[in-house]
Amino acid sequence: MIFKVIYQESSYEVPIRERSKSLYLEAESQKDVRKKLSDRGYNIELIQPLDEAHLEYEKQSEDFKLENV
Repeated sequence: MIFKVIYQESSYEVPIRERSKSLYLEAESQKDVRKKLSDRGYNIELIQPLDEAHLEYEKQSEDFKLENV
């Protein structure tokens, strides 16, 4: 399953919407996503599973890139 992760680059940052970033990751579960990203020190705000329709919509964005972890 593909997940969209919205995060801040540092776990010490206060979440501010304008500075939030997103990435896309293939994983088994939300717990698996957190495990794969644990070494990056991100402040994860949201992990959203993408259904097929939402994934197709996200793929239309120029920022869509599936992370390799």
